[in-house]
Amino acid sequence: MAHSPADASVRVRELTKRFPVRRGWGEMLRHPFDARWVTSVDGVSFDVGRGEFFGLLGPNGAGKTTLLKMLATFIIPDEGTAAVEGVDVSEDPAQARALVVPVIASERSLYWRLTARENLELFARLWKVPARERAHRVDEVLGVVDLRDTATKLVGQFSSGMMQRLLIARALLADPRVLLLDEPTRSLDPVSARSFRRFLREELAERRQCAVVIATHSAEEAFDLCHRVAVLDCGRLLALGVASELAQELAGNRYLAWTTVPAHPLLALHAVAGDERDLESAPVALRDMEGWHPVALEIRGGPEAAAALLERLVREGVPVAAMERIPVSLAALIDKVVRRSRELS
Repeated sequence: MAHSPADASVRVRELTKRFPVRRGWGEMLRHPFDARWVTSVDGVSFDVGRGEFFGLLGPNGAGKTTLLKMLATFIIPDEGTAAVEGVDVSEDPAQARALVVPVIASERSLYWRLTARENLELFARLWKVPARERAHRVDEVLGVVDLRDTATKLVGQFSSGMMQRLLIARALLADPRVLLLDEPTRSLDPVSARSFRRFLREELAERRQCAVVIATHSAEEAFDLCHRVAVLDCGRLLALGVASELAQELAGNRYLAWTTVPAHPLLALHAVAGDERDLESAPVALRDMEGWHPVALEIRGGPEAAAALLERLVREGVPVAAMERIPVSLAALIDKVVRRSRELS
């Protein structure tokens, strides 16, 4: 999904943030003016279009949360600019806060002894929703997140998935143009997480055209939900693009073949070193089948070349139970991007 600069809801340009390194009392007394700083976000630039899901990926400490906090006006950038719908988050934070809402995936920010409706009515007052619109707005967002039938239920009795929906409903009370999500499905089971992602895509991106910036460690969110992703490491932007295309670029043309003749010359021509992660995508039945061995292959030329190799193997009587492209996991994608950057630096 491509977005032109004119369609950008969020613009980030050379954004930088540094924090002082914590020192012990002894060191502070001995060297009171010898302050050291660590750069959490280092000259990051990107745009996010209206209705786009934009993912922030990277190892712990990469700068994802700091970046979200700057967009939310919680902390002030040291250098660079960030704008939401044309409003600079540093120069006019009050107006920016009316456009961007962070959604923290924590049920502790809800009042468990109040009902869902009472929670929303309380936050509607905090958001300064006009009194004459309050009841209608609360009822509307409850319907949006499909919680209208359980609006009188105490939040303490909600499941994790219902709480996540209520957090989104609370954010929608402010009618934001940008939502900031930090690992929103972290506490959800796989079925609830899939349902929640579908809700986010259909309601926020497609219906409301709300831009969503999401920090995630979830492969499903990165590959299935996000239109584009940015890979960060040590505060620097290392890669930007569609997650599946980045994976394709970094994975090369690797396939995994299961055969009883792993040393056959045709296979040896294309064999490369594999690792345990290559087996994650293999059929479970083959992993424990006696006599069958996995062979990692590098086959240049795309699917046609892979099909031609398989045809030659069959003609020469080489048993092949399965041969398929090795997908790149999210962890492997991040690892490959980070390694490539460090090798080039």
